[in-house]
Amino acid sequence: MSLHDQDDPELRRAQEERLRAVWAPPRGLFLRWTDTNNNAVGVWYTLTAFCFMLFAGVLALIMRTQLAMPESTITSASTYNQLFTLHGSAMMFLFAVPMFEAVSIILLPQLLGARDLPFPRLSAFGYWSFLLGGVFVLGSIFFDVAPDGGWFMYPPFTTRTDLSGLGADIWMLGLSFIEVSSVAAAVELIVGILKFRPPGMRLNLMPLYAWYILVVAVMILFAFPPLIAGDLLFEMERLLGWPFFDAARGGDPLLWQHLFWIFGHPEVYIIFLPSIALFAMLVPTFAQRHLLGYPYIVLAAVGTAFLSFGLWVHHMFTTGLPKISLAFFSAASQAVVIPTGVQIFALIATLAAGRVIFSTPLLFATGSLAIFVIGGLTGVMVAIVPFDWQAHDTYFVVAHLHYVLIGGTLMPLIAGLYYYWPLITGKKLSDRLGRTAFWVMFAGANLTFFPMHFSGLLGMPRRVFTYPAELGLAGLNMASTAGAYLFAAGMLIVVIDLCLSPRRAKAKRNPWNAGTLEWLAEPDSEPWGVRSVPLIETRYPIWDQPDFVRKVDEGRFFLPDAEEGRRETITTTVLDARPLAVVRLGTPSVLPMMTAFALGGVFILTTFHFYWAALVSGVLTLGLVLRWMWTTAEIPEKPSKPIGHGLEVPLYLSGPQAPGWWAMFITMLADATAFAGLVFGYYFFWTVHPVFPPPNMPGPGITWPMVALALTAASWAATLIAREANRRGAVAVTRLLLALAGVGSLLAIPAGLAGPWLHGLDPTAHSYPAMVWLLAIWTTIHSGVGAIAQFYALARSIAGRATPTHDADIRNTALYHHFMLFTAVVCWCTIGLFPEVA
Repeated sequence: MSLHDQDDPELRRAQEERLRAVWAPPRGLFLRWTDTNNNAVGVWYTLTAFCFMLFAGVLALIMRTQLAMPESTITSASTYNQLFTLHGSAMMFLFAVPMFEAVSIILLPQLLGARDLPFPRLSAFGYWSFLLGGVFVLGSIFFDVAPDGGWFMYPPFTTRTDLSGLGADIWMLGLSFIEVSSVAAAVELIVGILKFRPPGMRLNLMPLYAWYILVVAVMILFAFPPLIAGDLLFEMERLLGWPFFDAARGGDPLLWQHLFWIFGHPEVYIIFLPSIALFAMLVPTFAQRHLLGYPYIVLAAVGTAFLSFGLWVHHMFTTGLPKISLAFFSAASQAVVIPTGVQIFALIATLAAGRVIFSTPLLFATGSLAIFVIGGLTGVMVAIVPFDWQAHDTYFVVAHLHYVLIGGTLMPLIAGLYYYWPLITGKKLSDRLGRTAFWVMFAGANLTFFPMHFSGLLGMPRRVFTYPAELGLAGLNMASTAGAYLFAAGMLIVVIDLCLSPRRAKAKRNPWNAGTLEWLAEPDSEPWGVRSVPLIETRYPIWDQPDFVRKVDEGRFFLPDAEEGRRETITTTVLDARPLAVVRLGTPSVLPMMTAFALGGVFILTTFHFYWAALVSGVLTLGLVLRWMWTTAEIPEKPSKPIGHGLEVPLYLSGPQAPGWWAMFITMLADATAFAGLVFGYYFFWTVHPVFPPPNMPGPGITWPMVALALTAASWAATLIAREANRRGAVAVTRLLLALAGVGSLLAIPAGLAGPWLHGLDPTAHSYPAMVWLLAIWTTIHSGVGAIAQFYALARSIAGRATPTHDADIRNTALYHHFMLFTAVVCWCTIGLFPEVA
């Protein structure tokens, strides 16, 4: 089709009708819930996270009411512990991270000029997992079984079932389920940013929002898996009595703190950097100029992410670590201020150099930066070890944390809400109500948390449900409580503004006169995202490229039609965004919802010790996943299609150019990081014990671990040879090798478990046999998954869904087995050879 054909209004109208039919949401109330369009999923995701935040805010108000006066009896100690545990858990796990992921699921397709992100069904699965896990955890308080060990759940009190009830299991298993959804969203966002940018959008032309979300999603891959590893150790101790944190049997509670804070401190930046991303979008708009220092901001964001992983001991200064460790982590905690400052000063410089248009979003942005800077200054104070020894576990730290989180997360999100509401709904929020809400929230936040600095320095410990009048802290606590209600009143004004929004008239298109792609959306937005996928030449194409909006609307760029009646978008190269192929996206389906509920059943049923029912739910989950995968990577009806501008690209990709290959690679990186957390635990015990393994305690031997390693290596080699045989057209040889590879993976399971079993290792006796068993079980489970992948690829070949030219399944299976071999080498050499070498 020639681009001159786009001059025909009848043709353009027909194209729009086809696009509208393809991207229209399902009809009917139930079917609406099966829609996998990322815009729909993102909206529900955002609303759910917002509701969880409001619920957590109510819990905070109850706590502040209890603390308003000394020796108050509004709540009991047990109820207060449940309140502050759920408040912290909800804000950190159910609001801060999910909210940025939800907003990104909405914004990124628009921002990248894509019709959708690469795996819409994965986004839907993540949402349902998040919803189910959040309701499960937060609902526990209505049955008086909520977790009460703090959002950090320090052992040994939380791992002892006689000291901590069912709430600890609800927290651990419920939030582990939610962590799965966070990793799933990270995979979706990384692949979307790297592979679904519009033609011409090289890495140095990406909007800064996309850069920040890419950095943060990569951080999730390396921050969340250690916590998942810790969760596994935690639950194995609670459910089976394996003593990972029991000092009497060779465990160490500090292992949990290491694994938790390797996650916990990067999470502060995981939730802060998306806020800077929002500022990087709205500040140029209201300064009406390009953002200053683009390359320096990108480098600063990457530097902040890198340094954040070297700060976790910042939370462990009082645990008796060596002084050299304290010095190193104290310096790192102060060094992270430098890249953070670069980003903030770049925003300020852009405002100073531009023609500033004062607005409600900008008011929230500048106010939140002021609050965050106060939190950053107190952060430098607690990074100094002697001061931290005095302030640790006092209300000074509570004040510091909330200044960082409110200034770095909550108020920036309100700024983004006021900025992007016209994009989502086509209607602006009220400037009058917004400005009123800001000043009420700003005053409330400072009145609540600034006095806490003095409360802490005067000796008020955190996590207490009451305090004696003799401390003389009643006035400061009353001020904090009054401020909390004032802040809540500001949030109520925002909620009222949102509720009044449907009554307002439609706003004009791009009401802020922004320059980035997301503002191509019209008030009466169509379900297809963009009319045609644009060619990008600058960072602000709406401002800089002549007639850009008109050309997009008239379909004068790429993929202006949906002739085959399929949901499609373009995938491009990672570095320079050259068009590679047309990708066909997942359509509305009930499978993501069913899979999330089945997987949720595994976690929930395990919580209540219904192990056989949990096993059945796990088998159902596996069946649903296989059914889901069977409908993907289909062979298209033709090899290629024209996309405009004289380009014709294929309809099928496999290997490193394919989005699915990247998704497998990224998922396995997260899996390898979780495995590294377990291996860290093994060597941690070796460093803290004078002798490890203990004398006279048997190991798994060398023979069986080496047999398991040999079988895994043989299975890996057979898979690689099968991939090459398939590429050369030797289909029969491919199928035989895949079958043999699957058998090898299956045989590696009993071989791997034989060592600890035959040598009589009792995992309840000491941390050493417990770690050996856990590493062996982890690796053999992965061997089982590898066998399923091999037999699945074999079945696809036999069914004609995988051919020498359509080989995504075999290539992805081979990629999995690269990681499988790495896991096997580390595991079997560690438990089979390391005790002998030591």
